[in-house]
Amino acid sequence: MSEETKKQPETEQEQAAAETKAPAAESDKQEAEPAAEKTEKKDWFGKKSKELEAVKAKLEAAEQANAKLKDQMLRTAAEYDNYRKRSAREADQKFNDGVSYAVNQILAILDTLDMAANAECTDENYKKGVVMTLDKAEKALKTLNITEIESMGKPFDPNFMNAVQQVPAEDGQESGTVVRVFQKGYMIGDKIIRHATVVVAE
Repeated sequence: MSEETKKQPETEQEQAAAETKAPAAESDKQEAEPAAEKTEKKDWFGKKSKELEAVKAKLEAAEQANAKLKDQMLRTAAEYDNYRKRSAREADQKFNDGVSYAVNQILAILDTLDMAANAECTDENYKKGVVMTLDKAEKALKTLNITEIESMGKPFDPNFMNAVQQVPAEDGQESGTVVRVFQKGYMIGDKIIRHATVVVAE
């Protein structure tokens, strides 16, 4: 048999078998394609689901870190505010302590001027000068937030007064009432610079 004879078309049977196989292969191919698409879609959704979970985890971690930083910031702000208030109180206290010390040194002078103003004197100009000096001293004390402890005619209060003597109560006087002030008392704010020295009715 020659080579040309070998290359001739196949028999009708073989052609029919080949034609039958071709549609079957095509059908298998068509069936395989949707299955592959389903697998790809499943893999894609699975991948996206994992990515979404990772993003959620990162978001939760970021929110927790943000909450922690916010808490730290609020604590720091509160601590700073407390420090600022404490520093202001300490500065006021130191200022008041300094003023108290300075005023305490000159109270003896004011006591002497007060006695001079209340003493009998024939020289009116001299007495007027002493009174004017006391008035200026009183204004200076008010500027420094220093107030006199009111004692005369008030009930005796050991927190603000020192009693050096008791005398029989006169008509209209209640027992325990201050009837005389030997030495005026002074305060700066709530702090006592000097207690008032008083005489109390029995």
